[in-house]
Amino acid sequence: MGEVSEPIVKIFGILDITPEVITMLVMIAVVAVISLIVTRNLRERPGRLQNAIETGVEYLDNFFTDLLGKKNARKYLFFLGSLFVFILFANYSGLIPGVGISPYFKAPTSSLSVTMGLGIVTFVFLQAAGAKAGGRHYVKHFLTPIVPLLLLDELIKPASLALRLFGNIFGEEMVTENLYELLPIGAPMIMMALSLLFCAIQAMVYTMLTASYLQEFIEE
Repeated sequence: MGEVSEPIVKIFGILDITPEVITMLVMIAVVAVISLIVTRNLRERPGRLQNAIETGVEYLDNFFTDLLGKKNARKYLFFLGSLFVFILFANYSGLIPGVGISPYFKAPTSSLSVTMGLGIVTFVFLQAAGAKAGGRHYVKHFLTPIVPLLLLDELIKPASLALRLFGNIFGEEMVTENLYELLPIGAPMIMMALSLLFCAIQAMVYTMLTASYLQEFIEE
């Protein structure tokens, strides 16, 4: 875990398809199917699935409203909500029996390359949102003698998010594996139960910090 996975297949000799990629493709397919089912059968009196989705969206909307205000929360909900859902599904995928053991599936967030990719996406989003919100003031923000320090600060934010997410998920998997070797009956089940809460917290922390960094750009 954490190391670069061996590619299962290469496309055109340059594009590696690793277990993390396969797991992410399955995740995207599952989310897409659920979204299609819910949006094609919207009802005034929602069923269990629609009610669960609406409750989740409402919770995220309220959560980001507390951080960003109602207007900005609605404006950036698509990205922040997608980020939360992706990380949540990626974390939970590691709890599925066989994932991590099978050579074809691996929890994406247990790989540093995936979390660093999330960091890069977060960095681009923050800079684009800052440029759009600040206009020329965003450019002036970097026109100072200490611009190297400012750039370093902007790079450290997403990098710290990526390393924190990877370290927590990687550490949780390592603890579960070690407990399984020491106490194969009982202890791993307790850890997996705790992981259900732990994985959700990690997804929320990453998204909350991203929203906090976004709020800093908006205020500036």
